[in-house]
Amino acid sequence: MIHLKRILFSFCLLLSFTSTTFAQENPKTKWFSHDRFGMFIHWGLYSGAEGLWKGEKLRYMNNYAEWLRYRNRVSKEEYGELAQRFVWDQINPEEWVLLAKKAGMKYIIMTTKHHDGVAIWDTKIGNYSLSKLSGNNRDIIKELAEACKKHDMKLGFYYSHWIDWEHAYGWDHNQELAGHVSDAQYNQYWQEKVIPQLRELLTNYGDIALMWFDMWIPYQKSIIKKEQLEQVAQLIHTLQPNCLINSRLGLPTDKQNVDFETFGDNQFGTSYIDHPWETPGTIAHSWGYNGQENEWKSTSQIFNSLISNVSLNGGFTLNIGPRADGTVPYESVSRLEDIGNWLNEHGEGIYGATGLALRANQHDWGYLTTKTSGKQTQVFAQVFNWPLDRVLRISGIKTKPKQIAIQNDSNNANLKFEQIGGILHVHLPTKQSDKFVSTVVLTFDQELQLDQQMVAESTFGGFALNSTNAIHNDQLKVVRYNGKNPRHILSAGEDIEWEVEFPAAGTYKVDVSAHNPNKEDISITIRTNTETLSGKLTPNGMMVVEPNENNYTEEFVNTRIGTFKIEKPGHQKITFHTNGSQQLWLNSIWTEKLK
Repeated sequence: MIHLKRILFSFCLLLSFTSTTFAQENPKTKWFSHDRFGMFIHWGLYSGAEGLWKGEKLRYMNNYAEWLRYRNRVSKEEYGELAQRFVWDQINPEEWVLLAKKAGMKYIIMTTKHHDGVAIWDTKIGNYSLSKLSGNNRDIIKELAEACKKHDMKLGFYYSHWIDWEHAYGWDHNQELAGHVSDAQYNQYWQEKVIPQLRELLTNYGDIALMWFDMWIPYQKSIIKKEQLEQVAQLIHTLQPNCLINSRLGLPTDKQNVDFETFGDNQFGTSYIDHPWETPGTIAHSWGYNGQENEWKSTSQIFNSLISNVSLNGGFTLNIGPRADGTVPYESVSRLEDIGNWLNEHGEGIYGATGLALRANQHDWGYLTTKTSGKQTQVFAQVFNWPLDRVLRISGIKTKPKQIAIQNDSNNANLKFEQIGGILHVHLPTKQSDKFVSTVVLTFDQELQLDQQMVAESTFGGFALNSTNAIHNDQLKVVRYNGKNPRHILSAGEDIEWEVEFPAAGTYKVDVSAHNPNKEDISITIRTNTETLSGKLTPNGMMVVEPNENNYTEEFVNTRIGTFKIEKPGHQKITFHTNGSQQLWLNSIWTEKLK
């Protein structure tokens, strides 16, 4: 599919969407926001190569099997000969549909034409189709559409509109060196291939749930014209009025022509987003089948991808790459079966669910999803890491639950809990209820009241205060944390504040993790509602990240500043202040009750 540039474009798309009035209440998108989980299938002529060309692996460290023709500079004629490798008497698209159904997926997106320009269906536009190249009259897309209808699976189509390595006037990245086709030539490709082929796909295969396009730069930076993209959107609206269009069509801010946002490949949410969105992700590294594949996602990774996105109001479209005989690698099948088994038991917290408008990823044990039915609201605590002390700490919900229980617990026992403001302590049984992700269900009979500012309590207790959970400050110089750089940089005299809900009275230690890049001490103060601590942070130098690689980074030192007393449980504002005239690189402040 893509490379890193798409991730950067996805970030631009996110900015564009959030600054635009988006069609959030569009009835067409309700099913998409409800279903949350679907299957992507990359299967085409490239599947016959399996990531190898004349004994050579994919070039340039790309390892995306569907890019083989471009990467390995394969001629159109030789590439077409791959069609002879397909084992037609074994290929059965219904098996893909049944696998998706078993995995708990609600829709399928099939690659009908990838960048290689090969139509997977029996197109009447040109001769470069899988059926014609193989001398076989089967129409795989027709068979897939019939299977989807039979098994109540929504069907969507992937179509590479921007790039086409087959057509003389399609876009090819190498034109940056070899010379661009003219606008008139590109429009000839558009009118004699793109539009007629899309008309076939939208006319001949029944109801199409969505069209998934694949351009990862703004159309203004490509050869495509806005009018051409609007022509595509109008065609879809005319032939399939209920068909959704993704943002990679190339019109990210046009609410009339875009129904949901597609993030960068394998890029997941970082904040709650109101409008419909999804992540396309791979079950391995390559999208198309690669016989050299050795980077399979674990089942837990896939669960994390799905549940974290749902907790932020998003969905997850997971890709598989069948072989040229139609078989799906066991690594894919086994993971999908595990996911389907889990969804059979825990799907209530996924389908039709969304997230709470709290900070993203604020709980270190897992995620919160939620749904409301009538006057009853359920919050699903999706627990990946069962706490060793058997206390599940949930932060941000101020409403008292009516009851808390483990989903599908045969004992049907309510769990004991304590609540202090926006902090919940839920007492768990000794053993986790599921081998992958356990679900604890909180039931409320009144509208939820949330505290969006408070710092989440960590596993085992204690609070880590950093830029991601500070009270919003437009002046805060935040540096995205990558394991080396600081979380934020404070100018001289600058304050940063947090809201903390202390669940118990007592004496709390205060440690500061920071880097002082100056040649002199920096004095700091930390204030609660009633106390002030003062301390000094001495200068730090660099540290070795990896030996013998000249790999160095700034050293962050943990310094004990002191202790303060919390007289009673409840809300406190914590303020960190730097004195003097020097800059400070602050990673975090840790406060924890002394035993």
